[in-house]
Amino acid sequence: MLTSKTLVSVCVLFSGLTPLISGLDFRYHNTENMENFLWDITTKYSSITCLHSIGKSVGGRDLWVIIIGRFPQEHTIGIPNFKYVANIHGDEVVGRELLLHLIEYLVTNYGNDLTITKLVNSTRIHIMPCMNPDGFEATEPDCQYSNGRYNKNAYDLNRNFPDPFQNNTVEIQPETQAVMDWIQTENFLLSANLHGGTVVANYPYDNAVSDGKLMRYSMSPDDDVFKYLAKIYSYNHATMSKGNVCSNSLPFKDGIINGYSWYPVEGGMQDYNYVWGQCFEITLELSCCKYPPEDQLQQFWEDNRLAMLEYMKQVHLGVKGQVLDVSGNPISDAVVQVEGRANICPYRTNQYGEYYRLLLPGEYTFIVTVPEIGSITRTLQIKNNSSSFSAQKHDFIFTNISTAGSTDIFNTIPDVLCMSPTNEKYICDDAADLHASLFFFLFEFVICTLLK
Repeated sequence: MLTSKTLVSVCVLFSGLTPLISGLDFRYHNTENMENFLWDITTKYSSITCLHSIGKSVGGRDLWVIIIGRFPQEHTIGIPNFKYVANIHGDEVVGRELLLHLIEYLVTNYGNDLTITKLVNSTRIHIMPCMNPDGFEATEPDCQYSNGRYNKNAYDLNRNFPDPFQNNTVEIQPETQAVMDWIQTENFLLSANLHGGTVVANYPYDNAVSDGKLMRYSMSPDDDVFKYLAKIYSYNHATMSKGNVCSNSLPFKDGIINGYSWYPVEGGMQDYNYVWGQCFEITLELSCCKYPPEDQLQQFWEDNRLAMLEYMKQVHLGVKGQVLDVSGNPISDAVVQVEGRANICPYRTNQYGEYYRLLLPGEYTFIVTVPEIGSITRTLQIKNNSSSFSAQKHDFIFTNISTAGSTDIFNTIPDVLCMSPTNEKYICDDAADLHASLFFFLFEFVICTLLK
């Protein structure tokens, strides 16, 4: 199991092997097919990829994640982390195949296509094609429903996370725990999870404090950003923005919807990412039929390719920087707040003193606080630099303190153990964010507590 103290990566760190890839076909790939494809990719494109398992399913299958980037094995200051996750419901299969084709598209176009090259060089991209491999293998093809929706213990993994608004008492499953640990180990900034059953971009919150009424809007402090992100996907998708793609679903204005106003979800993954992971995540419903015929897969790829790429670029929206002392040393665990955006859990700097904040263009007042030291207040004019593949940069410097010579857990990051397919071992640095905080929210009173 991945923890905040250990990340075991399976990385191919050598080149010169015989290329194994002849082009991914448009068909459904079972677990063995998928694993072989991922291994082939990391063998041929070892300089920009790293493959690792973040844990095991109930049935003992690996939960594979491939990292694509200029520095795939380690975090680099100023380069944000992005992720796509698919197949949390084992019977919703289109997203799984789209992510395999996205992986191939990114690595084969790197160095040949200027936009893809810039995206890969400026972003650490994490892709998990399948969060529920047991469910996928148990799925019987059906447009509406299969028992494969659930994991091997018959749990719905998208109702299995801690919830910021209700006490979710379900037993945390191995797949869920692995993803929670992964979220708390990496500094993810932007994410999307891929589903099927209709065509719409769904954004937080998915739940709310219950007042006995349903179908009300549950607005997050970053509602403007979430609506913008959802529209980026829907308007770059071939048909999503029309809002009426599926005959058996509600009409969705602009092809987007607030999750709770659609239907409440207790224990959903996107709210967990946003509240406890400092990661903006939306849910993408990509097909009217959950398990469509294979001959439709190529069209799904064509419909979604541009939207997937444009959405990824938004990881460079807003502002980024470091919180530093007078000597230029990074200050970890500083609280970075934006006036008027009262996040349930305050955003904090990582072990490198970094902060990232997705914001639309405009004027914002930042309050940066170092506990027991003091605060800095600055008003920034934010531009949209996402097209240049780098958010606006601004560092906050505390001139009255120096952390030189200090040591704590945030400055003692363990090495990553990387292995080749022949189990040859390599050592590389990783950027695991060990300070990530988890919190609990109860009605109007915010209670935050550190979980490891």
